Amino acid sequence: MKDGFIKVAAGLPKCTVADITANVSEIKHIIDNANGRNINILALPELCITGYTCGDLFFSDTLLTGAERALFDLAEYTKGKYPIVILGLPLILKSKLYNCAAVLSDGKILGIVPKTHMPNYSEFYEQRQFTSASLADDNQIYIGGKPIPFGTDIVFSHSELSGYTFGIEICEDVWAASQPSEKLCRAGAEIIINPSASNEVIGKSEYRKTLISATSARLLCGYVYVSSGTGESTQDLVYSGHSLVYENGTLLAESAPFEEKELTVSEIDIKKLCGERHKNTSFEPLGGYRTVVFSQEIINTQLTRKYEKTPFVPSDKSDLLKRAEAILRIQSYGLKKRLEHTRSNTAVIGISGGLDSTLALLVTVRAMRLLNKPLNCIHAVTMPCFGTTKRTRSNSEKLCRLFGVSFCEINITDAVNQHFKDISQDPESFDVTYENSQARERTQVLMDVANKTGGMVIGTGDLSELALGWATYNGDHMSMYAVNSSVPKTLVRYLVRHEAEHSGDDLKEVLFDILDTPVSPELLPATSNGEIAQKTEDLVGPYELHDFFLYHMLRFGESPEKIYRLALEAFGSDYSPETVTHWLKVFIRRFFSQQFKRSCLPDGPKVGSVTLSPRGDWRMPSDASSNEWLSML
Repeated sequence: MKDGFIKVAAGLPKCTVADITANVSEIKHIIDNANGRNINILALPELCITGYTCGDLFFSDTLLTGAERALFDLAEYTKGKYPIVILGLPLILKSKLYNCAAVLSDGKILGIVPKTHMPNYSEFYEQRQFTSASLADDNQIYIGGKPIPFGTDIVFSHSELSGYTFGIEICEDVWAASQPSEKLCRAGAEIIINPSASNEVIGKSEYRKTLISATSARLLCGYVYVSSGTGESTQDLVYSGHSLVYENGTLLAESAPFEEKELTVSEIDIKKLCGERHKNTSFEPLGGYRTVVFSQEIINTQLTRKYEKTPFVPSDKSDLLKRAEAILRIQSYGLKKRLEHTRSNTAVIGISGGLDSTLALLVTVRAMRLLNKPLNCIHAVTMPCFGTTKRTRSNSEKLCRLFGVSFCEINITDAVNQHFKDISQDPESFDVTYENSQARERTQVLMDVANKTGGMVIGTGDLSELALGWATYNGDHMSMYAVNSSVPKTLVRYLVRHEAEHSGDDLKEVLFDILDTPVSPELLPATSNGEIAQKTEDLVGPYELHDFFLYHMLRFGESPEKIYRLALEAFGSDYSPETVTHWLKVFIRRFFSQQFKRSCLPDGPKVGSVTLSPRGDWRMPSDASSNEWLSML
C-alpha cells in the first residue's frame, strides 16, 4: 500500500453447482491463500457461493437461505484476516431476488452491490430469476437483523490512504451501453471490481480483453475482472476462468482461459491513477454517491509487476518497427511543414558524428524526400575544434556522402582562439568558458550559413539534454526548429539503431559505429592517442537512469522516494542504491536549476506523452526551488 500500490487478486475457487458447503470450503481456501500473500482486495466470481448456473434452483428457498448463512460464515471467517473480500451470491429484498456482490472485511459485511444489467438474450435468461438493481428502491438490506448498505451508488474508501477507493459492477454491467463503472469512477472509485460469469466461445476472450482495456483507459482506473471457472460448465455452456487485471488500459496480469490459476495477482498504482485524473480536465467528478469507509493496515507492498529500464522504448519486439516509423514520421512531417511554411531553400545541420545530429540528419532526409527536393539542399557542416576526434569527423563525412547531402568543413579553431584573445580567456584553462565558446561559435556559423543559403538551422539537442540542461545557452541550445526536442537519449539510440538495421551495408556500418561511439560534446582536447576525453555519462550520469527518472517524474508526477524505489525494481543489481540516489539528486538539482533554458526553446515536434516545451506540456517557473524534492532523498 505504501507509495500507492494496492495488491489485488482475482481468485478462482473450484465451483460445485448448487453445493454451498463445498463452495464455501473452496472460498475459505482462497481467502487463506490471499491472506498469506497480503492481498489488499480479493475478487471472486459472480454467484460463487451457489454457482452461477443454478437456473431455476434460484427459486428454491433451500438454496437462498443456505447462501445467506454462508455469507455470515464467510464474513466471520474474514475476521483478523488482511484482504477485503468481494464475492457473489443471490439475496432477496422485498420478495425480489438480486444478483449481488458482497464486500467483507475483518468479520463485517461492509455493503451489498446488486447487478444492474440482466442479460436476457442468446444463452442468458437472468431476467427469469433476477431483478435489476435499477428497480430497487431501498438503499439498505437487513441481513441477520442488521442494516447493510445496499445499492449501486456505493464507493468503498480506505480510512487513511487517499485514493484507495473501489466500486463494483457485475459481469454484464461492463458489456452494457451505460456502465455503472463510469459513474463510480467519477464519484471517486480508482479501482473497479467485476465478479463475472462469462462463458467461453471462440473470440470472446480477446473481446473481453479489449473491453476491459478500453474501460480502464477511458475511466483512468484499475480494473479487476474475475470470471467463473470450469466447475460452472453444464449443459450447453463451458466456462474458462478467464481473469484480468488492467491499469489505465495496460494489462498487468491475466489468467488465460482454462489456465485456472487460483490467484491472478498484481499491484494497481492508485497514485499514478490519481495523477492521471488530476491532469485530465475532461474527467469530471460526480456527487451523490455514498461512501463506505473501511480500515486496512498500511504495509509495504511487495511488487510483482515489472518496470522497464527504458520506459520510452517499447518493450514489445513486435511493436518496435511500427513505433520507430511512427516517431520518424511525426518528426519528418513536422519539419516538412516548417520548411514549407518558411519557404526555406535549405536545411542546415551541424553534423558531429554523434547520435543526436545523426538522428536529425535522418529526419531531415525524410523531410526533403517528402518535399520532393534534392538531398543536396541539406547543408551538413562539420566544425572541428580542440576536442574533435578522427573517428567522429570521419563518420560525419561518410554519413553525408552516403546520403548525397551537401557537406563542408569549417574549422573554428582560429575563430575560437581569436575569441579567447578578445575576452582574455586563458586557452589552457579548460573551464566552462573554454567549452561554451566553441558551442556558441558553432551555432553562429550555422545561423549565418542558413542566412547565406536561404535556409534554416535544424536543432539536434534531445529531450534528455533539455531535462538536464546539458546544452550551452544560446549555443547548441538554440536553433530554428528542434526535431529531437521530445526524443530522449535512450529513444534516439533506438531510432538510429532501427535505421541501421534497415539500411544497406555501407550505411549500416557507419550508423553502427556511431552507436558504439561514447556520447560526448567533444569540447575538451582528445587524449594522447586521439580518443574522446570528455564522456557525457561520466559527468552527468547514465542516460538510462536519467530517462527513467524523467519519465516517472513528468509522466506521472511521482515523488523522488517512489522513483528511487521503482528504479531499484527496474535496474536490480545494475546500480547500487547509493548510485541511484546520487544520480537522482543530480537529476533533480539540474532539472530545477536549468528551467531557464527550456523557457525559451525553439519549436519542435511532440512525439510522445512527455515533453518539455514551454508552450505545451511543461510550464514551470525558472526560479522554482528543488528543496522539497531533494529532502525526500
